[in-house]
Parts: sequence; C-alpha cells; structure tokens
Amino acid sequence: MARNRRRRPTGARRATFAAVALMLGGAGLVVANVYASATEGWGDGSGTNATDVTGHVLSAGRATIDCPDVGSRLTAVPDAARPDVDRELALLDRQTAAAYRQLQQSAPAAGRDSGTADATIMNPLEEKRSAAIGRITDALDRAGGRPQGLDALAACTLRPGDGSTGGAGRASTAPSAASQPVNGAGQGGNGPVVSDYADITSVEPGLPNPPQQADASRGTFTSDCGVNANGLFNSDNVIVAPGVSNGAHHVHDYVGNQGNNAFASDDDLAKAGTSCVDRGDKSSYYWPVLREQNGTQERDAGSPGGGTEGNAGQIVTPEQVTLTFVGNPRGKVTAMPRLLRIITGDAKAFVNGPGNANASWSCTGYEDRQLKDKYPLCPPGSDVVRTFRFQSCWDGRNIDSANHRTHVAFTAPDGSCPAGFRPIPQLVQRIVYDVPAPSLEDAGRTVPLFAVDSFPEQLHKPVTDHGDFIDVFDDDLMREMVDCINSGRVCGPGGGASGMTPAPTASSGARTTTSPGEPPRTEATTGTTAHAPTGTTTEPARSGRPTEPTEPTEPGAPSARATARAGRGKSAPPASPPAAPTTQAGRPSSPTAPAESAQPSRTTAGSVPPALTQPQPPATQGGLAETGAHLWPAALGTLLAVSGLIMFLRARRLPY
Repeated sequence: MARNRRRRPTGARRATFAAVALMLGGAGLVVANVYASATEGWGDGSGTNATDVTGHVLSAGRATIDCPDVGSRLTAVPDAARPDVDRELALLDRQTAAAYRQLQQSAPAAGRDSGTADATIMNPLEEKRSAAIGRITDALDRAGGRPQGLDALAACTLRPGDGSTGGAGRASTAPSAASQPVNGAGQGGNGPVVSDYADITSVEPGLPNPPQQADASRGTFTSDCGVNANGLFNSDNVIVAPGVSNGAHHVHDYVGNQGNNAFASDDDLAKAGTSCVDRGDKSSYYWPVLREQNGTQERDAGSPGGGTEGNAGQIVTPEQVTLTFVGNPRGKVTAMPRLLRIITGDAKAFVNGPGNANASWSCTGYEDRQLKDKYPLCPPGSDVVRTFRFQSCWDGRNIDSANHRTHVAFTAPDGSCPAGFRPIPQLVQRIVYDVPAPSLEDAGRTVPLFAVDSFPEQLHKPVTDHGDFIDVFDDDLMREMVDCINSGRVCGPGGGASGMTPAPTASSGARTTTSPGEPPRTEATTGTTAHAPTGTTTEPARSGRPTEPTEPTEPGAPSARATARAGRGKSAPPASPPAAPTTQAGRPSSPTAPAESAQPSRTTAGSVPPALTQPQPPATQGGLAETGAHLWPAALGTLLAVSGLIMFLRARRLPY
C-alpha cells in the first residue's frame, strides 16, 4: 500500500487558519463600523465627536454638567451687596462653561473612566464654585443677611447624555454618553439632536382660554419695533449680569431700545434711541437668536457667546415680530412701573428642570398646537412660530427681585393673581421665522438643523428658550395702553380691526388710537428718525406700516434667503386644515388681519403639553449612483467577514 505523504495539520497550522479567519472577519467589521461612523457624523466629520472601540460616539454634546442654580435660591439681596453678588453669580456661569468645554475636549477619557472626569473637571469645579459661593455669603453677611444652605450648592454632577428624548429635568438613570449612537450632535458639537424635533401635525390642540368675567379687560395694545434687521446683537444680559461682558454666554436679538448692553444704566436706557414706531416706547425686548446650523461662519464664529461656546451657524432674522399687550380675564389692569424687569422662561431649564420653562413653539396655521420641549417640524408653506407669554401679576412694590422672578407672577388657571399681586398688561411676543423643517434622517446635512442659542452646557434644548423685557414706556403712553386695554379697544400700529387709522411711519413718531364711536385721535411725540443701516435696502411702506430695512447681507452668506428656501412651497396650504386661531380674549381674530398675525390660543401657565408622537423623518435623499457609493464599503466588509467565517469552519474540519 502506498504511503500517504499528505501531512496532517498540526495544532499550530490550525491556529494559523483560525487566526487568518478571525483577522478577515475583524477587518469586515472594522470596515462596516468605519462606514457607519463616517456616514452618521456631522458634515465632513470635522466636529468634536470621537468614536470608541464599539463604534459608538462619545459626544460631549450628549453629556453635560449639572450645577445647582445659586441665583434662583437668592430671594433677598440687599442693595449694598448686589454688585458683588451679581459679579460672583456671573463667575459661577463662566466656571460652568469652562468646565463644559473641558469636558468636550476630554470626552473619550472621561467616557472610559469617570474617575478621570472627577479628578480633572468636577473636583476642581467644585473648589472654584465653593470659593465664589463663599464670597457671595460674605457680601450678604456684610449687608446684614446671611442666607442658609448656599454651601451645599457648590458640588456639580456629570450628567450622562439623554439623546433619546431631548426632554428637560434631571436624569439619573440615562445611559452614558459612551453608549449613545450618534444622533446629530449639531454644528457646535453640543446639540441639538434629532429627537429635539417633533412634527407639529402630530401634536394635540392645547387647552382653551380661561373664561372671561364680566369685568375682564379685553383690549389689546400693540407696539411695532421691527425685527432687528439692523443686527443689534450681544451676549450680555443687563438684568441678570449687569456690568459683566458676555454674561449670557449666548447671543441675543434686540428690538426696541438701542442702548441695551451689560453696562447700560437706567439713565442710559431712558436716553437711548428705539426701533419702535411709537417713540414713547423705548422698552427693551430681547431673546436668544435662532440659528441655522448650516456651516456659515457668522460674525461671532470666534467670539465668546458665539462659536467659541458652541453657538454656531447662521443667525436668522425673523420674518415678523409681534409685541402685543393684553388684559386680564377677571378684571382691569394697572400700569406697569417704569423700568420693570421681567424674564420669562429659564435659560437653564435643561438641568434645572421645567418648572420655570415658559416659551412655546408652533407653526403658522397650527398655533392651537404648542410645544414646550421640542422644536416644531412645520409642513411646506408653514413657518416656525416662537411665543413668549410674560408674567402678568406684579407685587406692587419692586421693579426687580434678587432671583428676577419673585416680584412678578403668572395668573392662576382662572386668571386670578396671587394674594398681594395686581394684574398688569401681559406682554405676548410672537416671533415668526422662515426656516424649513430639517432633514432628520441625515442629522441635518441636507436641510440644516435650527436651534436657539444657549448656555454651552444646556445643549441648545428648546426648553431653555426665554425672553427678557425692560419697561421703558413713557408715562403718557403707559396710561394710554392701560386705558386702551381696560376699555376693550384695539390700539397700536395695524389696529384697523376696530376702524383705527393705520400708524404713521417711524420718522413721524406719532401714535393713533380710537374708541368705539369716537374719531381717531393722533398725538405727536418727539424722537429721532430711525435710519436703515449702511448696506441695507428698504421696501416701500405697505398699508401704513413703517418702512423696514431688509436683512443685511453677510460676507460669505447667500444673498437673499430666497435661494436657501427654493422649493419650500411657501404658497402651499398646510398639510391639514388648521383650527381657527383666537385672540388673547378668546374671540376670533379679525377677518381684516392676515391669518399669520392671529394670536395663538392661550394655554394655562405651567401646563404640560400632551404626549407627542415621534416625527416621521423626511424621505431619503440621493440617487442610484449615490446609493451605490454608500453601499460598497458595507459590501466589502460583508465579503471579508464571510471569507473569514469559511476559513474558520474549514480549519475546524481538518483532521488531527
């Protein structure tokens, strides 16, 4: 018998076969993971996200730092201590922002070892906060009042990401940032995520208006102050952080008073110009800007408050800003005190919880549906609407308070004010933007995400939206407003619904009011003429409205936003018939007014919107060639993995 010369495979050879098989299989998995990571990241992958060995993203935009809000705990601060306290509160915000940026830069190490984050970020932050809180306590001590319990507010927590919901409130059980797949971390690397958006057509209509009593104040007074087309921006907040540059750590739009910055005194505000048609209104109305995260390098791309703090992308000029003062459903309103300060909403609601959140989001044609903790996805032909309903009860004594909240209050569901408070005209701000619904299936690469500016650690969540108001009405105009509202009239520019003569142009500074059965009454006021900024153009006045400058063109930005809006179908009707909007008093809006100018339905202060249905992502973009280009890495990875599996099985079958 011939001798079999074939060599039996040894253990070493079998091990070699197995090793080669595993290498091929591993190469396939690597190719697949690299492909998945590359296609799911932001833009060209130049963002701040890092990937761990599992292929998941360690996104600093998904984890954040949760620090107790010291300012909200200070309900009484003597005047002598205010400068020191305000300065230290602003320092606490700077410390949190700096620690958050450090977290972004060290996200991979922090994700692998929580002890690393504690040693390098959280413990030093606690030490710095403890020193600042100690100085606050000392300042209050010197002024005669030492608060209790402030020392316990020094420690912060490293809050893991919660990209699945985008909601507000503290989350102790959320999965860690290292376990989160990429979900659209935003151009600035700190949000928003795709789960921060909801289809407005899936939202249930809101609650009805409170019932009107016989003595209700049903009138409205409107002030027309433009849309900030001249681009007055800064990242200060003279209410919360007077005397501190970049006290807000995000950029504000300003209309009305043109002298508002961190260093503006009451006298400065009184002497400043105004963008309002009626020169008697020098009030300051401001709110965080809205940005499209489209890669545009804005003027503040390298500045504090802007790109260096995660507020990136193109600032969007509103299409329309409506400032309406309305009455109380139970009785007459009294005049606001001059220089009254009101903040509505909470810029830190994402970590503080939604207790003080108050802004709401909707779409034109759907304003009976309001969102508190989501940005709206509007159907074609519908624009984004952002609404603030300010507190309308005043304590009768103070124009501000230590925490900027306790001197004013919201009405109860029945419209009544708390004991000791009196009703004042309620400011309702309605801001309309022409921005398309983002493409969620590719995290906004095709159609960019939009979001409000925020403190860096607040991750651009919609629940953090807020508005600020400083009353700088002259006394005559405030009396006129109160009389108009209490007598049930409609006053201010564009009040033609009750037969009122349209307001004159901004240069005249006149105001016109009317009462039922009375002829229109025009009063001349003094003031300087508003001029369009250099480089802008103006449109002819329409229907008596003031001439407004068009949006200035930024270097490198598209000329005319119509280019970016091509194909939106602005003239298309809403996807479903909208409910008829109502005015603040619950009456149908005037048939002579444009549909988009109607007031949204009033909801109860502090109410929680109903559960929202998850939005359906838009249709996938791209043609056949693009699809093939996207599929070949996955096909190669699959082929390598299968080859490895076959070699591994053959190695197992070989005889000893």
